[in-house]
Amino acid sequence: MSKIPVSVQLWSVREHIAKDFAGTVAKLASFGFQGVETAGYGNLDAAGAAAALKAAGLQCSGIHVGIDALRGNLTNLAVDAHRLGSRHIICPWMPKELFANAGSAAEFGRELGAIGARLRGYGLHLHYHNHDGELATDLGQSAFEHLLDAAAPAHLGAEVDVYWVKFAGHDPAHFLRRLGTRCRLVHLKDSQELGTGPVDFPALFAAIDSVGAAEWQIIEVEHYKHDPLESVRLSLEQLKKWGRA
Repeated sequence: MSKIPVSVQLWSVREHIAKDFAGTVAKLASFGFQGVETAGYGNLDAAGAAAALKAAGLQCSGIHVGIDALRGNLTNLAVDAHRLGSRHIICPWMPKELFANAGSAAEFGRELGAIGARLRGYGLHLHYHNHDGELATDLGQSAFEHLLDAAAPAHLGAEVDVYWVKFAGHDPAHFLRRLGTRCRLVHLKDSQELGTGPVDFPALFAAIDSVGAAEWQIIEVEHYKHDPLESVRLSLEQLKKWGRA
């Protein structure tokens, strides 16, 4: 069994969260998840979400925060993060056009690095989560790498979404090794439930263990064969079969 704890990105069950955050996270805890990664708080605010997680016995592995909030009042963001007990703030997405070339990717990386430096003052760590657009290649490496190279490692990390890396035509295990210790959060995702798509998870797990930096394995499901709650449960069960949970 892997010693890396397993979380679930709540975007996977967003319709359930919108109606009943507390009941949904309690059910996720009953499946065996150790944490959740938030993407909003559904029918609650941050204080209510923190109370619901505490009642369910779950940790908050990270908080997805849009760029407008990151460019806004970081004190309020830090208060919410500490209330939830999370040290990890993740910028979840930016338009593909931003990653069309090395220069624009690096410019955004410098901005995130500056935000990350300010968040470090609150005891928080900033990360960027990829889709496929960040894997476009210019000047010999991906836009994601140009973005990271423009910021100090202490100020900006990577949350690698392995399915989007594969979708963009790259090998997730090789890519994770290239990023090395910049990647402390790993999104485990496939085309549907884990193990039903193209991602080579055994090779990926070998890379995660080889690098040795991952603090959380975070399941995300965006396309479903079942109700979203059942899909994330089945994905966790598959992770258990692989000895990773």
